[in-house]
Amino acid sequence: MIEITEADFSIEEVVERAKSEDVGAIVTFLGTVRNDGLKSMELEAYKEAAIPELERIRDEAIDRFQLKSVDIIHRIGSLSVGDNIVLIVCAAGHRKEAFEGCSYIIEELKVRAPIWKKEIKADGHRWVGSD
Repeated sequence: MIEITEADFSIEEVVERAKSEDVGAIVTFLGTVRNDGLKSMELEAYKEAAIPELERIRDEAIDRFQLKSVDIIHRIGSLSVGDNIVLIVCAAGHRKEAFEGCSYIIEELKVRAPIWKKEIKADGHRWVGSD
């Protein structure tokens, strides 16, 4: 499943769907809004380009790390400190492949997916990556 949504998600539901008889490891990455002086964060995505790019990243990870399944959910909209931003769930036969696949996906997502975030602080705002 690849999803870009304003709605929050259930980590437990996604993990439960990843389980199967041939899966020996499920690794999750949960990105959240951290409190480093932020009041809030706004995320935007060009969905028509972001979803196909996330699908390509998923497919690359499946092929490269022999993953059994990959789920990626990325939120957009206005988020507060502590809110969930992104969830990646990688299922594999063994832990090494699941960890490596998950790491690959988050690093590629940050570079390749047309998803932008604006950090809003008491003294103003900035688009991440614009400085």
